Amino acid sequence: MKEQVLIVVKPDGLAKSLTGNILTRLSETKLEIVAARMVRVERELAEEHYQHLKDKPFFGEVIQYLMGEYHNRKKVMAMVYWGEDAIAKCRGLAGATNPEEADVTSIRGSYGRITTKGVYENVIHVSANKEDAEREIKLWFSPDEIIVDLYPVKETTINSYKKKVWA
Repeated sequence: MKEQVLIVVKPDGLAKSLTGNILTRLSETKLEIVAARMVRVERELAEEHYQHLKDKPFFGEVIQYLMGEYHNRKKVMAMVYWGEDAIAKCRGLAGATNPEEADVTSIRGSYGRITTKGVYENVIHVSANKEDAEREIKLWFSPDEIIVDLYPVKETTINSYKKKVWA
């Protein structure tokens, strides 16, 4: 069954010029990229993205990390991959969240590290499941930015301007 997954090349991946390497590895999945954009991550987006971690003691560091405050790269590359078993394929290539536990052949095992402050610099985010993928894709992209119809949409008028928004 076709499904979609959000992939984010995090600021450390951009700072280390790993985007090409990561995309090459992801091409092994034979999935289709149906949306891609560079995003300057504002605090609100970072906090919404990591809302499931808000009660963790490292929440502040994770937010700063995604916002690029540790790497002088205040941007990320966000993409939606689409196709058969997209989540499992991409998560398999990404490896374990903790780079020290990730298989050395995975993206995180090859390029990730844990800083002396204990922040996981794991270069890539991959949605964990279908529910997270839907929430995250709708958070990072509008319907007009995705070249296939992934979720129901409706048309709305905003200041006399018609635009697709999530239904």
